[in-house]
Amino acid sequence: MKNLFEHIGLEPGRLHFSWISSAEATKFAEVANEVSKVIEDLGPARYFIKRKAEVE
Repeated sequence: MKNLFEHIGLEPGRLHFSWISSAEATKFAEVANEVSKVIEDLGPARYFIKRKAEVE
């Protein structure tokens, strides 16, 4: 998946996989916070930033 993300122009850091059991609420919270921090540090996805139309 990370290669696909790179191919379409998205940073691979925006994708995260983790196996978390339904009994691991603490682990879920930790992983969610880590992923949120990484995404926040990456900032807006450059791929989705709209550019002004160039008029000739």
